Amino acid sequence: MSKTEKHIELLVNCAHLFMKYGIKSLTMNDIATHLGISKKTLYLYVTDKKDLVNQTVQIQIDNEECILEETISHDGNAIDELLRINQKVSEKLHNIQPGVMYDLQKFYPEAWKIFQNHKCNYIPTIVEANIEKGVKEGLYRENANPKIISKFYITMVDKMFDVELFPPMDFNYKALHLEMARYHIRGIASKKGIEYLKEKLAQTNQEF
Repeated sequence: MSKTEKHIELLVNCAHLFMKYGIKSLTMNDIATHLGISKKTLYLYVTDKKDLVNQTVQIQIDNEECILEETISHDGNAIDELLRINQKVSEKLHNIQPGVMYDLQKFYPEAWKIFQNHKCNYIPTIVEANIEKGVKEGLYRENANPKIISKFYITMVDKMFDVELFPPMDFNYKALHLEMARYHIRGIASKKGIEYLKEKLAQTNQEF
């Protein structure tokens, strides 16, 4: 069943609330109040809070995948592509309240499974395609193994959201992602790729 424009708008607004305040701390009353609607109206679109979280995570992932597809469709080489992706992800992570991923993992297993499916099945295809492109262009090491590196990448993403390894009070997702992205690209880039990266960053003043 396709969602109406109002339904989608509601879920997008809920995503903003969750990213700002966390998930577990917000009751359905809180959510309705923040959205400026009655709880009765909220329940026209969802059955309960668990359903709301599941739908919100799914629509966020759908949006993220559309953004990634649009980002990689632009002209440019593999490093240009990776820098654009990094910029989009960094902007998104900047707005996420640190406890959100912990709440998902601990209290909303269905929503966490939706996120895990995206991370383990969709993201690797993007990483592998980028590596294959970079190898062909001579910007990445010719012996780079796309499948292995994509698994390394996903492992780093996993660890980035590990609250025991990176306590939210001490680390923020944007800083963690930046270091992960640096580690990734400098580990796969050839000498030619590193030189291009330096030139590109000098031109754009990007933080990388």
